[in-house]
Amino acid sequence: MAESDTIDSKPLAKVLNEHGVRPTSQRETVYESLLQKRDHPTADEVFARVREKAPTISLATVYNCLDVLVQNKLVRAVNFERAPTQYCANLAPHAHFHDEAGRTLDIEMPTGVIDQLRDLLPSDFDVKHIEVNFHGRAPHND
Repeated sequence: MAESDTIDSKPLAKVLNEHGVRPTSQRETVYESLLQKRDHPTADEVFARVREKAPTISLATVYNCLDVLVQNKLVRAVNFERAPTQYCANLAPHAHFHDEAGRTLDIEMPTGVIDQLRDLLPSDFDVKHIEVNFHGRAPHND
């Protein structure tokens, strides 16, 4: 079962607790927005979405919640050149495709690809994280 399937089936407060994060209504609302629509939003986009459910939440609170979620490995911060940071709730090994229109898509990676990439480095290198990002043009199916 994929990690995202496991997370989606549990109460958010329980998931946050399991990752050492104290559940608050703001954190749950921000996290839920990332799980519900997995389109790699920026902090401003998350803010716009969560204001519908929590009209008094501030942009600073959204940034703080996102920082906590990233630090505790519940979401990933995705950066492309000079674009604003985007947030990804897909924790399974995958790559990102960033197209000319600004969309970011998850690309599944076959089992073993990450290990093959890690094996390219000398054995005394200590790899903490591998990111694979593609940039280009993708067909629009909107």
